Amino acid sequence: MKNLAALKKYFLRYKWLLLAGMAFVAISNIFTVIAPNLVGSVIDDVAHAIEAYKAGSLIPEGGMWNHITGMVLWPSLIILGLALLRGVFMFFMRQTIIVMSRHIEYEQKNDIYNHYQELSTGFFKKNFTGDLMNRLSEDVSRVRMFTGPAIMYSTNLVVLTMLCLIGMMRINVMLTIYVFIPLPVLALAIYLVNSVIYKKSEKIQAQLSSLTTTAQESYSGIRVIKSFVQERNMLQFFNATSEEYRSSAINLSKTEAIYFPSMTFFVGLSMLSTIGIGGYYAIQGKVSTGDITTFIMYINLLMFPIMSIGWVASMIQRASASQKRINEFLHTVPDIVSPPAAKEHVLEGGLDVRNVSFTYPHTGITALKGFSLKVSPGEKVAIIGTTGSGKSTLIQLLLRMYDAQEGEVCFDGIPVREFNIQALRRQVAFAPQESLLFSDTIFNNIRFGNADATEAEVKEASRLADMEKDIATFASGYETVIGERGVMLSGGQKQRMVLARALLKNSRILILDEVLSAVDTQTEKTILANLQTYLRDKTTIVITHRIFTSWQFDKIIVLDEGKIVEQGTHDELMNNNSRYAALYKHQTETGEDNHS
Repeated sequence: MKNLAALKKYFLRYKWLLLAGMAFVAISNIFTVIAPNLVGSVIDDVAHAIEAYKAGSLIPEGGMWNHITGMVLWPSLIILGLALLRGVFMFFMRQTIIVMSRHIEYEQKNDIYNHYQELSTGFFKKNFTGDLMNRLSEDVSRVRMFTGPAIMYSTNLVVLTMLCLIGMMRINVMLTIYVFIPLPVLALAIYLVNSVIYKKSEKIQAQLSSLTTTAQESYSGIRVIKSFVQERNMLQFFNATSEEYRSSAINLSKTEAIYFPSMTFFVGLSMLSTIGIGGYYAIQGKVSTGDITTFIMYINLLMFPIMSIGWVASMIQRASASQKRINEFLHTVPDIVSPPAAKEHVLEGGLDVRNVSFTYPHTGITALKGFSLKVSPGEKVAIIGTTGSGKSTLIQLLLRMYDAQEGEVCFDGIPVREFNIQALRRQVAFAPQESLLFSDTIFNNIRFGNADATEAEVKEASRLADMEKDIATFASGYETVIGERGVMLSGGQKQRMVLARALLKNSRILILDEVLSAVDTQTEKTILANLQTYLRDKTTIVITHRIFTSWQFDKIIVLDEGKIVEQGTHDELMNNNSRYAALYKHQTETGEDNHS
């Protein structure tokens, strides 16, 4: 239950709905418990009238039948009215408590999603997408069952039990005690079963996350699965994971099944006590027939609330297990945060990387070792290296997705740690190697780089990326929906859309990470020619594994295993006749230079 304490802020936010709902529960139950007293009184009155009639002391006008009918009619109408009033307030009860639970569900999902957005890149490398999604959907849904139905039925149980208990004790205290004797045993049984349910619920939610992750990875990689004809193997793997979840779910259901027979058994004991002991008291004249009838009706009223104890307890335990999983992520503190007095400095384009070393915390791989780079505003820098040399890691540090363990990254002489993170990233345009696109229109995917961009600016960015002619071939043009991850586009088209998205940002600093690796020779030449003028006053860092001879770079850095092994201009590096020169000659000899 301590895990559910995290919901306190939501309950306080909607306290008036909660209090109103509880009030409606109480009012509806007041109308409910009046009926047994009326029925008991009517039975006693009718019994007395019949006894008096038989004794000859009562001779009603119009006959005994009409007299009894008159005695029963008005209480019956009153009971009908009470039932209608009870129904009205039960409607209000659901319109407050259940609506409150939906509001809490909405806000909790938003809070979790917002927290996900704030977490650092390293968090998403350590956790599976399916698990993140499951906590946002399935776990929150289970918590909603606590904030809505569980609270509603628990309040109903407490209020109705108190009202029935008061009504019973007014009739006969000892008979009431006998009726409620089984309840402590019932409470103990609930406690013992609940502890088992909590552990099993936590295990099931973890298995469901694994199942969701397996499905999500299969859907995302369906083309790879089909190309390697691995459908059967993936199905077997999914079936195995699903079977584990099914076995655990059935096992939990068997445990929960103990509740309902137990509830029925204890309710039956109470009913038996009422009839047996109540009959004995009636013979002694301590209670009347109407009193026993009232007791039985009270027990019948309590039957559903008592039987719902197991269901409510199960919901609470499941919600507690789910909230614990939610809290694990909500209590995760981002590694990368803006300082309290973060700077809102407007970038001029200067960059200074000072003796930076970085090791990935989740793998222990050292990606950069003593890396230094100074770039003046407007300069063009190429960083060349093989896969794993540390090129992409440098970008992560520039965008402050990670912080270097040693050294310092500065923009315009200001350490990157002193910037407001969002203000910094808004001023740096980045075209990543992974062409991540959204299941939306071409227009919206490009404008993702600048939500305030006009249609003309979007089209200009498309032209610079040499994407305009491709868009013209689509029937819906810029309004074409490209599918999940841009499945309708070729690799080269995806890259050019990602490039257009970065260019639309029109930032003073532009970072291109292998952004032309999937385009053909002629398209690459066109794009590079278009960018010559666009990049004239912009600091540009190009990450690549090959050489662009059509661009004149102010600096060329050659990386290997996280270290700078060469740096200088194209002519200087060619004169050194070392790695850069060897790479250039290899590209030229194999015809790769025609692709540059």
